[in-house]
Amino acid sequence: MRLLLTRPEADSAALAQVLRSMGHETVSAPLLTIRFIDDAEIPVRAWQALLVTSANGARALGYHPAAALLKGVAVLAVGEASAETAAEQGFTNVRAAGGDVDTLVALAVTELDPAKGPLLHAAGSTVAGDLVSLLGSRGFDTVRAVLYEAEKAERLPGDVLTELERGTLDGVLFYSPRTARHFVQLVMKAGLEQRLETATAYCLSPAVAAALDGLEFGILKIAPEPSQKALLALISA
Repeated sequence: MRLLLTRPEADSAALAQVLRSMGHETVSAPLLTIRFIDDAEIPVRAWQALLVTSANGARALGYHPAAALLKGVAVLAVGEASAETAAEQGFTNVRAAGGDVDTLVALAVTELDPAKGPLLHAAGSTVAGDLVSLLGSRGFDTVRAVLYEAEKAERLPGDVLTELERGTLDGVLFYSPRTARHFVQLVMKAGLEQRLETATAYCLSPAVAAALDGLEFGILKIAPEPSQKALLALISA
């Protein structure tokens, strides 16, 4: 199949390799550009654990000047992709939750102790779910450090517009409600909302699928759990 990837550039590049190994062709339209915040502050504290809710958060944490002092601190990552990225950044004690904020909170409650020190959430300027409040209600001192920001694309790339116009895409992969909503906006801006009738939308969660309201995909598929493994299984089904 010919699949459109909408994730930021680094994530799409890694995903493209996986999909090519499965025999698919890919086209990339990064809808968000990730920019690390050079002067982001990470307080010097005896952190019990670092919380990562995206692969970009893991990369931003590894990029930060304080990273060398944090590599031995336990990392709880929202899912497998985020955990793998954290490990690639040199963090040595990494565990993955089930793929969303609720499962990350559950993992933290199971594995950590509010009395054993504060938690640091490596976050972007826009977050999905209030991890600080969720853990605060369970007695954890949790600090959010905004380490990166995501800049929205102003338009779809020309080659992607051509693919949409010609109906040559078999599917589009969506990992977040924010990206899905922005895709809807850009497709409507280009006047191509009727050109997706032969394509399948592959969505990481029901919330992602709901954010595609306004576009008429031929088929809409939702992963049974919010993980890349489950999403890719939809493509192979």
